[in-house]
Amino acid sequence: MSTHLTSSGVARLHDAMATRVAQRGMPGLVTMLACGDAVHVDPIGTVAFDSDAPMRRDTLFRIASLTKPILAAATMALAEDGRLRVDEPVDRLLPELAEPRVLRRIDGPTDDTVPADRPISVEDLLTLRLGFGQITEPEFDPPYPIVHAAAALNLTLGGPDPRTPHAPDEWMRLFGSLPLMEQPGERWRYNVGTLVLGVLVARAGGATLGEVLRERLFGPLGMVDTGFSTTVDNIGRMPVQYMSDQATGRLEVQPLTAAETWTSPPAFPSGSGGLLSTIDDFYAFALMLRDGGQHEGRQILSAASVETMTTNHLTADQIGSAGLLLGNQGWGYGLGVVTRPTDNGLTPGQYGWSGGYGTTWFNDPSRDLIAIALTQTSDFLWNGGLDEFDRLAVGAVESADRPGGTV
Repeated sequence: MSTHLTSSGVARLHDAMATRVAQRGMPGLVTMLACGDAVHVDPIGTVAFDSDAPMRRDTLFRIASLTKPILAAATMALAEDGRLRVDEPVDRLLPELAEPRVLRRIDGPTDDTVPADRPISVEDLLTLRLGFGQITEPEFDPPYPIVHAAAALNLTLGGPDPRTPHAPDEWMRLFGSLPLMEQPGERWRYNVGTLVLGVLVARAGGATLGEVLRERLFGPLGMVDTGFSTTVDNIGRMPVQYMSDQATGRLEVQPLTAAETWTSPPAFPSGSGGLLSTIDDFYAFALMLRDGGQHEGRQILSAASVETMTTNHLTADQIGSAGLLLGNQGWGYGLGVVTRPTDNGLTPGQYGWSGGYGTTWFNDPSRDLIAIALTQTSDFLWNGGLDEFDRLAVGAVESADRPGGTV
């Protein structure tokens, strides 16, 4: 089915996002809709509430968990080169996780454990089923002994800030001292699998994680601004990051991720949420996936690897027990996969993810649509902004046999 962006649909999306900016729900954002060869980029607002500096196409965003699909793609590239196997145990590259122990009860003492039924595999890391991750029910980070033990090690297993001070080898040593929460492969739990995977990918690639990503993806795709740090000259391109104070409900500046923080490489390059990028850089990555792993005539990933990445790997029970973060949808390798229609128009086969600083992306193969929105206001994800963006993005596409002005 041939599809196209409509001028009326693009205008509706612009008006809705501009209204959110005018109502001070965020100072600004940059959106992109791409369908076929048509690409529409829309910078709106400013980089901060107290600034006249406009959002621009080259604004440099902290993309948070949009790092995860990039890391997954690099993992698949290394697998295609024989540096690792997706089905192999992690022990060869991560001996710290050989013969793991597992808690008898997730809320029990950390020394009350049993042996793991099987080794942790690379695929367990890609699918966030290694047996360790964020606990979201009955609440986020409940006062269980394992939560306290992990926090005491300063590993930064949840949000990316404040950053862990540990270099990858030390981080891995400390993490390996903890028991697993569940048996490997048993349950989907967020975030920690890709932290561990980042260490594994660096070791498999024989370089730092940033160097591996540059060699395998950023260089070939022309992602010139994407990385774990930037130059002093570039910090003026970074917006201020905001999130609502839980007590007052007011949007507050988040000082832990000030632009100056990003001028030095982190001690631990986070494969879960540590990258900076621009909308055009991330579009190059999304376009490569849309095109079956190709970029400008070069095969970056095989079509089979892309298909594996973007296919749901969770069971129905694992989806059901994943909680609000997964939204009753599936998970591929490093990204979410839509497995059932949603009220805001998403359809099975779409894939993508969002980042906690207010970034989101999806590819919709059925509509030939790539949709990206980059903000630095975390509330965009839960104040209705994300749902509105998704709904209006898919609504901006029509099939060729239906009327509507083409962008």
